[in-house]
Amino acid sequence: MAIGFVLMTTLPGQEERVRQALSKVDLVTDHWMLFGEYDLIARVQANEEYALTRCIVEEIRQLPGIKETKTLIGAEL
Repeated sequence: MAIGFVLMTTLPGQEERVRQALSKVDLVTDHWMLFGEYDLIARVQANEEYALTRCIVEEIRQLPGIKETKTLIGAEL
């Protein structure tokens, strides 16, 4: 199981648009609006790391209204 958290900064006024688009991404299991340095955070979960990174790079980072992202990948020790 691969899990990641994507922190997003949106273009001004695009928070709600991006939030709605995240709800349509299959591997996004949850998302929240934030106050502070980042505007949104999404929890992404896949069976393998390849699918997780592909979703982040090809789907989430390409959403209209996103200015910048930072991804944290969970590790099992």
